[in-house]
Amino acid sequence: MIKKIYIQNYKIFDSFNLNLNKTLNTIVGDNEAGKSTILEAINLALTSRLNGKLINYELSPYLFNRNCVKEYLKSLKAGKPTHLPEIIIELYLEEDPDLSSLRGRMNSKKEDCVGVKLQIVFDEDYKDEYENLIKKPDKVQLIPTEYYKVQWYSFANNVINLRKIPIRLSYIDATTIRLQSGADYYLQDIINKDLDVKERVGLNVAYRNLKETFSKEKSIKGINDKLTNRKGIITDKDLSISIDISQKSNWETNLVPHLDDLPFQLIGKGEQSALKIMIALERKATESNIILIEEPENHLSFSSMNILISKIVNKCSDKQIIISTHSAYVLNKLGLEYLILLNESKTTRLTNLPIDTQKYFKILSGYDTLRLVLAKKSILVEGPSDELILQKAYKDKYKILPIFKGIDIINVSGLSFCRFLDIAGDLKKEVVVVTDNDSDYKNKVDKKYKEYKKYKNIKICRSKDNSFPSLEPQIIKNNKLKKLNIIFNKKFKDEKKLLNYMENNKTEYALKIFESKEKISFPEYVKEAIK
Repeated sequence: MIKKIYIQNYKIFDSFNLNLNKTLNTIVGDNEAGKSTILEAINLALTSRLNGKLINYELSPYLFNRNCVKEYLKSLKAGKPTHLPEIIIELYLEEDPDLSSLRGRMNSKKEDCVGVKLQIVFDEDYKDEYENLIKKPDKVQLIPTEYYKVQWYSFANNVINLRKIPIRLSYIDATTIRLQSGADYYLQDIINKDLDVKERVGLNVAYRNLKETFSKEKSIKGINDKLTNRKGIITDKDLSISIDISQKSNWETNLVPHLDDLPFQLIGKGEQSALKIMIALERKATESNIILIEEPENHLSFSSMNILISKIVNKCSDKQIIISTHSAYVLNKLGLEYLILLNESKTTRLTNLPIDTQKYFKILSGYDTLRLVLAKKSILVEGPSDELILQKAYKDKYKILPIFKGIDIINVSGLSFCRFLDIAGDLKKEVVVVTDNDSDYKNKVDKKYKEYKKYKNIKICRSKDNSFPSLEPQIIKNNKLKKLNIIFNKKFKDEKKLLNYMENNKTEYALKIFESKEKISFPEYVKEAIK
């Protein structure tokens, strides 16, 4: 099993460490956060393959982290001596007698442990060619990977190959599995296991009879008569069409599985995805120690997702499973204790957070947790009325709803801002809190969130005017009574009655403001939140 992975200069990761559980690992993150890259790197370090091919034939400048490429090109053009960047992927493995030959200190941590290391490095055999290349640094735009080589070693500094690694890995991505071959395998497996010799012979005879009667069909006979009349044009021999009944044309390879009378390739995409994953597990899981699964939730409903995840967990109960996902369904089903939150090469686990925060998110459904992790930026508010007002303020300023810019406004029930900020702090996620001052902003806001001031990615927005303790009086303060009466379709004659209406009908008044075409003036702390 893998204890830890270290990645250097590979794609999105410049220097990345991740500890893994022995059993289940659920990696959650936004698109481009690096979920797939982690699975890809693990597969690469254990198989030396990328996209199904040996990495030696898949070397590309685009495998290198952008930051290291920029630094290299900057130094090169400045005329400063610089080393060509290297890619390093290291897997630190559990102690096992079968893996003793992989033990050593040839790793980045200089630890005496079991592991494998894959490096993509400059090949000194090309030193002369490279020196000629960099004589004109302005023409060098990419890493010259044609001068690179792949080194695959154990931590004992021994060259390794697949035969020397007694670890078997299955990398399952439903989007890349060819359905028909998988379906054929599945059907053949059932035939081989469940049919006796007489039943197999019966199938063979029935299939041969079907093929033999094909050419006797009236429509086929008519076609063959026409082809015979064209003798001499293409060939001097009689030309006809029929079905191959030779021994090579085996009935086992021509039978097509159906589900509810539909061929495999015509069933729904969700069913296809689930079947492809389970077929792949059926073929590979029994002989594998480690199972990598790429986003199993594709095209699946909540109930179907639960069924699939249950099957995966049961099928691989004695394996190490690493799943990448951005589905709340997967998260809820597999459990928060196995969750790894990923953002811009930063990771955290709920088990690393304060105990009270762990308990809070274990009770929570999980969906809101993911919203913060998956959004580019989150704005946390106290209730549905605040959410609508922030949506309106953003749309009025930018002419678009915030969600279309990757900004998610999250209604945090129970004022549990600190729970979310614990996650945001670790992940360096940009988060804004919009909160009432409750007539004492220094003690009830500033003091309360004092420990989060150290995070540049966290901003707390509140009013300093204690005379207006919440959003409703703040809106009244910034807008005239006449305008608000028009928006609410009311005839209040004083602000006190208007405030009473707003405080007792929070969602209703906020929705009317959101839908109104009237120009609204928003409180300064709301404006600050949407900058």
